Amino acid sequence: MPTGEPLSARQRIDVERAMAQANATSGLTFSVYVGELSGGRSQAVRMLNSLANSASAVVIAVDPSRRQLEVVTGAVAARALDERACSLGALAMTSAFSQGDLVGGLVRGIQLLGSHGRHDRVLHTDEPA
Repeated sequence: MPTGEPLSARQRIDVERAMAQANATSGLTFSVYVGELSGGRSQAVRMLNSLANSASAVVIAVDPSRRQLEVVTGAVAARALDERACSLGALAMTSAFSQGDLVGGLVRGIQLLGSHGRHDRVLHTDEPA
């Protein structure tokens, strides 16, 4: 997460822990931005494109003052997280945001997206069932 956002050190740790768990679960790279989002979705897309592994990335951009949320996925991430999964994640976040819980909403949304993006285990035919 970029510096300067309105989160305390403890809150950043909570969000970063949720991102690390979602990264490990899904194999995708989650990134969160909290701050001014005057460019809207196009700004979130630029953030995604600036990442080293943008194809496998998920950017969650939140502007609390404008009450705006954008979830943007790279090409590989979009195959794991379809529009329905992203909508569910956004709903989980906005539900908590509406109750004044920015960090809780981020954590729940990241966890939900991470679990939806999880790759199924591949069983080889020579492994016993």
